[in-house]
Amino acid sequence: SYCRNERGSFKLSYYNEYKSYLRNMSILEYNGAAIVAMKGKNCVAIAADTRLGIRFQTVSCNFQKIFPMGKKLFVGLPGLATDVQTFANELKFHANLYNLSENRELSPKTFLSMISNFLYQRRFGPYFIEPVVAGLDPKTDEPFIASTDLIGCPMVTDDFVVAGTCLEQLYGMCETLYKPDQSPDELFECISQALLNAQDRDAYSGWGGIVYIIEPNKITKRELKARMD
Repeated sequence: SYCRNERGSFKLSYYNEYKSYLRNMSILEYNGAAIVAMKGKNCVAIAADTRLGIRFQTVSCNFQKIFPMGKKLFVGLPGLATDVQTFANELKFHANLYNLSENRELSPKTFLSMISNFLYQRRFGPYFIEPVVAGLDPKTDEPFIASTDLIGCPMVTDDFVVAGTCLEQLYGMCETLYKPDQSPDELFECISQALLNAQDRDAYSGWGGIVYIIEPNKITKRELKARMD
């Protein structure tokens, strides 16, 4: 059987499949994202795509998903774009407040606890984001990466963390390419190839990338060119 609208007729089964897809779609997938963080030897890297979309419709190619929270501390926020911007501003406010009140730099472990507490407080009406934390300890320069889910359950790892609509593709690329104790240049090449090849296989993310390499004495920011189709 067929349905008819102002654009013409189409199969009723296709329409029902599309309605079922919309009912079952997670709001975390609405805008699309691909974020990955990796540990190296005395360094960490965090990378994200730059696309902002409404499902399959691309709205912007330079949407910010990685935010600096300290001298050697960054957070990546995949999820619903409005919640990304709101939560980033809230985190920046509380990170600055911590630095002023404690008179010391915020460590990645403390920052992860802060994120976890904020998200758990909102668990009955959560922010639709899954943060990724990457940074170096202010005192020891020990690399640290971690992530949480949308209600603040933390996961700390020793190799890499991934998040976003590109999750499964990123896992496959990172498992293939990652090696422990990589130098900053090797880490950049590894995380860039993982991001670019993974987001090419996900329609909701891509259209460019941005990579931060965090070292004890400097932070390097590099932009990646990607497929624009």
